[in-house]
Amino acid sequence: MRVNRLLNQIGRTQRLAIVHELKRSSGLPVKELARRLGMSYMGVKQHCVELHRDGYLDTWRNPKPVGRPEMLYRLTRKAHELFPVQSHEMLLAVLAAARQLYGASAPGKLLFVHFREKAEAYRARLRGETLGERAGWLARLREREGCMATIEEGPPLRLIERHSPMAELFAAYPEAEGMERELFERVLEARVRRSSRTTGGLYECAFEIG
Repeated sequence: MRVNRLLNQIGRTQRLAIVHELKRSSGLPVKELARRLGMSYMGVKQHCVELHRDGYLDTWRNPKPVGRPEMLYRLTRKAHELFPVQSHEMLLAVLAAARQLYGASAPGKLLFVHFREKAEAYRARLRGETLGERAGWLARLREREGCMATIEEGPPLRLIERHSPMAELFAAYPEAEGMERELFERVLEARVRRSSRTTGGLYECAFEIG
């Protein structure tokens, strides 16, 4: 598999740790990476240079109010393939067949049922008395699915996801993004606003809650 080849190319556990830390950000300097990972500056720098050489990282300069711009490392599109993706080849084929057999609205109806059932599965596992506690629990459930989910307390309260295992489905059926937002509203029993952006290998989807 291509992912296995990529993992073999990256090799060391420390390099994977760097890739995972960068996935949770919009870009970090070597000094901050070293602090977060408990590694030496030069060790992290060497790994970043090698990952950059192999096409997993690129660099950009972040202007600062005073002094020279800060050089940050961030992931490339190639690095995206290292993270879990739910294979939707069969699902997409079924949805296409449903459209052909039952009309243009059929895929949307099937997706609606899917997201409704997924919401109920979340609700059965969710814990917490307050909205913040429920959002934190939902973030943990999404993290287990590979969404790289974290909570920003705010205000406003936001659930941030740095990876989308369902990217192929959303690309083929953009209306599914709205269904995912409604899933969050149903689970959390609160208003949710969804926004997403992709830049190179960086993906971020923010769910603003309440």
